[in-house]
Amino acid sequence: MTVTQEMVDHFAQATGDPALPGTYNFLTLALAPTLLSQLIKVDSSKSMITYGANKIRFNEAVPVGSQLRLKAWLHHAEPQNDNEDTNGIRIIVECAFEVEGEQKPACVAELIMLLFE
Repeated sequence: MTVTQEMVDHFAQATGDPALPGTYNFLTLALAPTLLSQLIKVDSSKSMITYGANKIRFNEAVPVGSQLRLKAWLHHAEPQNDNEDTNGIRIIVECAFEVEGEQKPACVAELIMLLFE
């Protein structure tokens, strides 16, 4: 995915966060659902929602025009039964957001997703 100035502008407007040039850390993290939907497909799941995140680290800036990609690994899966009316699966996915041409990931995080049938 190419990070565009339009994406940065919309994100800054929506969040009220006037990011400094080259410091779009939370935009990078906010792109996780879009990028994950290209990597993860569970045929028995009707919906997948972001529940939270652990161990978030922003290592590098993601400049406008960068090619951003996501590498993800399933770390853990378990039943989600917080409510009798909603049964699903809670998964923890380790994510590394990489900028093309850079040595280390711009962001690493453990994302917690809920899958419902």
